Amino acid sequence: MPLQDDVQIVSVDDHVIEHPDVFQDRLPEKLKARGPKITHTPEGKDVWIIDGVPHPSVGLNAVAGKPREEYGLEPTAYDDMRPGCYTIEDRIADMDVDGIHAQLCFPSLPGFAGSTFMNMPDKELAAACVTAWNDWCIDEWCAGMPGRQIPLSLVPFWDIDLTVKETERVLAKGSRTISFTEMPHALGLPSYHTDHWDPFFALLNEANVPLSIHFGSGGGPNVAADAPFTTAIAMYGLNSVLATIDLCNTRIFERFPNLKFALSEGGIGWMPYALERMDYTWERHRYYTGMVDAQKPSDIFREHIYGCFIHDEAGLHNVDRIGVDNIMFEGDYPHSDSNWPHARKMLAESLAHLPDDVCRKIAEDNARKLFNWPRQ
Repeated sequence: MPLQDDVQIVSVDDHVIEHPDVFQDRLPEKLKARGPKITHTPEGKDVWIIDGVPHPSVGLNAVAGKPREEYGLEPTAYDDMRPGCYTIEDRIADMDVDGIHAQLCFPSLPGFAGSTFMNMPDKELAAACVTAWNDWCIDEWCAGMPGRQIPLSLVPFWDIDLTVKETERVLAKGSRTISFTEMPHALGLPSYHTDHWDPFFALLNEANVPLSIHFGSGGGPNVAADAPFTTAIAMYGLNSVLATIDLCNTRIFERFPNLKFALSEGGIGWMPYALERMDYTWERHRYYTGMVDAQKPSDIFREHIYGCFIHDEAGLHNVDRIGVDNIMFEGDYPHSDSNWPHARKMLAESLAHLPDDVCRKIAEDNARKLFNWPRQ
């Protein structure tokens, strides 16, 4: 069946390029000189400088609107990308062209979950940058067009006390999700199998606010040094596979039954096999591994984990094996995997074999329910 005209598509993974004044407008006065600022080079490039260190990825693959033959890893100047990448009014216009009603946007300079800030030596400056980004996202980017941008926030996850404090603050400001690393242990932090994150998870559990874990936020895939970059791009989704299996073999959901995770940009085609394999190993090996009284992994998945896809024919032909309530759409604007300005058309084609009620859930309803984002 065709995707009905009254369906308001909600994309749960897009990206925003921070404009040059995001941090300088919001950092404490004593930190502004060392905080993120844009420098224009003689070669015409725009480069972020943080505490004297250049971070040249200003565009982060913001290639929407360009022919595929002109795709690159990133534009090097704001003038080389669409204004919709960094200006809310232009973003809404590009969403309207694309047929997208609402978006949830991940950051660019900070990294998907704030890894740029985590790696900064000065953790006072790093935490202030997290706060500045969150205030800009909620108060300017999302407030600029109410109902069209879902507020996402970062946390200073290298410090659990600061993480709790910032979570309390952004939840009070209306944040609908926290961007978090998909595999904290891969970054040298305590794993999901510890109680380290319990104070953080307790807040989200009480507020019914999910975590969004974008692939790559737990590090890159293990790619051969001489492999083309197409290899890495295709492999990044494996991070979501690893994170899912890890989460579905934890005991955190016994302590936090309302906690939920969205696997941003990880795809869904792999899920039927992963669910089958997790349950198979659980049935055979739970008696001697300390998991005898643990919940079945596939049950954990269907209650707590949500898959997100851009284009995924394998997954959409197996929605019954994944769960129609666990699948959401993502547009990935303005990155090279996006289908702008044809997202609605391509999604409708991908969903054409599914019943109308399933199409509505995947395109809109599941996201509105998970992120508590009602129609206005």
